[in-house]
Amino acid sequence: MEYRTLGSTGVKVSPLCLGAMMFGAWGNSDHDESVRIIHRALDSGINFIDTADVYARGESEEIVGKALQQGRREHVVLATKVHGTMGDDPNQRGNSRRWIVAECDASLRRLKTDWIDLYQIHRWDPDTDHDETLGALTDLVRAGKVRYVGSSTYPPSEIVAAQHAADKRGRERFVCEQPPYSMLVRGVEAEVLPVCQQHRMGVIAWSPLAGGWLSGKWRKGQEPPTSSRAQRIPARFDLSLPGNQRKLEAADALAVLAEEIGVSLIHLALAFVVNHPAITAAIIGPRTMEQLESQLGSVDLALDDALLDRIDAIVQPGTNFSHADAGWTPPALADPALRRR
Repeated sequence: MEYRTLGSTGVKVSPLCLGAMMFGAWGNSDHDESVRIIHRALDSGINFIDTADVYARGESEEIVGKALQQGRREHVVLATKVHGTMGDDPNQRGNSRRWIVAECDASLRRLKTDWIDLYQIHRWDPDTDHDETLGALTDLVRAGKVRYVGSSTYPPSEIVAAQHAADKRGRERFVCEQPPYSMLVRGVEAEVLPVCQQHRMGVIAWSPLAGGWLSGKWRKGQEPPTSSRAQRIPARFDLSLPGNQRKLEAADALAVLAEEIGVSLIHLALAFVVNHPAITAAIIGPRTMEQLESQLGSVDLALDDALLDRIDAIVQPGTNFSHADAGWTPPALADPALRRR
């Protein structure tokens, strides 16, 4: 496998990153099978694992910690995230120094490790100053608990603001961003990816299969597949919504294109993401061994300009079909009090 440099860090990572969101109560509750999937991914050449504290309230981190025992930890670039709600206490969430420092220690315990290679802020928090967050992260780096820090699903303006705050105050800077990106969710092409390139940040794309829309199971004229993810995030899957109807039409057209060129839609989708010049790695999130096997080998697929043009004709560059696909909603749109009435 050809490894890539994560931003300007010099750290080499595989172009496929194993996402651990589906290990635990959110997906596969069999810990032993989840560990076998992780080991198969590592044996295939993947050296990059991404999880988060909030995935099944820490269970995912615990499974990853089990899998990385017996000499495997030192060969893995291990990433996790902080921000999501982890309890009933209102301070058990967010981007404050108070929570980041406490939750980093909790993640280290669950992961059974002394250090986290990449500690990411899972979402931007408009209630917390960037310097507050970056100051806490800087202290964790200096304490040896964290090697690098990154952001996830940040608006482009806040990516720039965080870089400016780091430069101004001498803080650790975000070395990478983790946005949603796929053939069906292309909004980040407009500003996020160019901003990351400008600041020499790595980009780790989440949901390259668009939450399963590009698995080949979403086809016109067929019953939509059921999944726990669709139940948790109905705004991204409910076919009564016009944006999701347009997404179904595009997914079907992309499946037809994949059949025409003789590849699986899964391989086409992953190759599309990892072939973008701004992308460092695409996060794959298998729940079963079969799903993992269906995704391995996708990085070997080359896409020429003619094929990329045909994909662009189905989904225009920079297009999202709904706000829900972006992974966040601007406060000015989410809060009716801030909208024009």
